[in-house]
Amino acid sequence: MSTGTDPSTGTGPRPSAGTGPRPAVPAPAAGGGVHHPSRAAIPAPHLRRDRWWLAPAATTTGLLIFVVYATWRAFADERYYAAPYISPFYSPCFATRCVPMKDGASWGLFGDWWALSPALLVLIFPLGFRLTCYYYRKAYYRGFWASPPACAVAEPHKKYTGETRFPLILQNVHRYFFYAAVLVAAVLTYDAAIGFRNEHEEWGHMGLGTLVLVANAVLIWAYTLSCHSCRHIVGGRLRTFSKHPVRYRMWTWVGRLNARHMALAWASLVSVALADLYVYLVAGGVFDDPSFF
Repeated sequence: MSTGTDPSTGTGPRPSAGTGPRPAVPAPAAGGGVHHPSRAAIPAPHLRRDRWWLAPAATTTGLLIFVVYATWRAFADERYYAAPYISPFYSPCFATRCVPMKDGASWGLFGDWWALSPALLVLIFPLGFRLTCYYYRKAYYRGFWASPPACAVAEPHKKYTGETRFPLILQNVHRYFFYAAVLVAAVLTYDAAIGFRNEHEEWGHMGLGTLVLVANAVLIWAYTLSCHSCRHIVGGRLRTFSKHPVRYRMWTWVGRLNARHMALAWASLVSVALADLYVYLVAGGVFDDPSFF
């Protein structure tokens, strides 16, 4: 069936939609994986005119700075306790070789045989939680692997296998790292509470370090509870919210946090590094912890 006139000549019937010749698909670009007959025939790598590369570049820079700093502090094995403050990188301590920490979370589960830094025994849990986090996947996939580098920008890979093969299939353990992250957040909360005691174990003290540890604990909890897995645990698999008003209310609270998951991910990443740095400087005698009372 024809409709109207042929726009190329102005006369005669116009071919029905879908019956005309298809545009030729350009040959795959060298190293490109987006030029395929099933995709739009756009030869250009992208049509964006904004500075799309700023976001992945900033993400890569920020993550690299944290990785370098965290690696240095994890292997430093020093200056992680300045009574009553404990670095979040070294708490809880699972080795007996940790420096004595008054009422700190020192659980010598690994005994005396562990000769490396005790931070390596605990950082695996928050690190695993963040590596498998949905937001951080997007961040380092784009920043380090260019998969893709930005929205509507062609990625350089020839094919896409998703997270169905090793090692990316291990991302599915994120929900289990969430449980470990909750325990770590609880320990950091306990450490922040200890910060309200002075070096003589007397309650009623508050210094700048106390505020640093409290702020870090709050941000760690906010980031942990804003996790997509937490949202599913709280309100997932419910057929009718009206029959579960408590879980529905909790689900809405977690949902509000989840909407700010990216911001909380970065804020907590900065706070945990600053908390460790603060303890490191105080323990090294760089300055004395200012005491408010």
